[in-house]
Amino acid sequence: MTDPSVRSIPFTDAEGNEKTLDDLGADVVLVVNVASKCGLTPQYEQLEELQRLYGDRGFSVVGFPCNQFFGQEPGSVDQILEFCSTTYGVTFPINDKVKVNGRNATDLYKTLRETPDAAGKAGKVEWNFEKFLVLPDGEVVRFRPKQKPNDPEIVGAIEAALTR
Repeated sequence: MTDPSVRSIPFTDAEGNEKTLDDLGADVVLVVNVASKCGLTPQYEQLEELQRLYGDRGFSVVGFPCNQFFGQEPGSVDQILEFCSTTYGVTFPINDKVKVNGRNATDLYKTLRETPDAAGKAGKVEWNFEKFLVLPDGEVVRFRPKQKPNDPEIVGAIEAALTR
């Protein structure tokens, strides 16, 4: 899916301010719904590695805590920020908690869900740590939760987008 407006859809940051992906100042953004008590939570480490490796080249990971999958993100935003910082040394933006599925999903995720994955399947976010790579022109590439952030397909897509 390519939709330049995806970069300007508002969401709420951890301090309660309205932001957009464009406000992050990054040309390439990896949007991830995150959770602190999930079997995939160790992906935070690889997400932070991507942030440190490519952050100065116009890239940012952006996390959206979500408690829709078996209550695996039960804490307050402050608790989530503390966990991310102390456990994984996260430096990328973590925003306010969101819903990613259903009619109460945040508008950003309603739009991102329209993007098919490599198998051509669009629709609901399957689980925590689903990844959406948003390129400067609004093109979105979708990666499913079990695909690790350091997977060569994801790293290659980031590197290709940064050299456009």
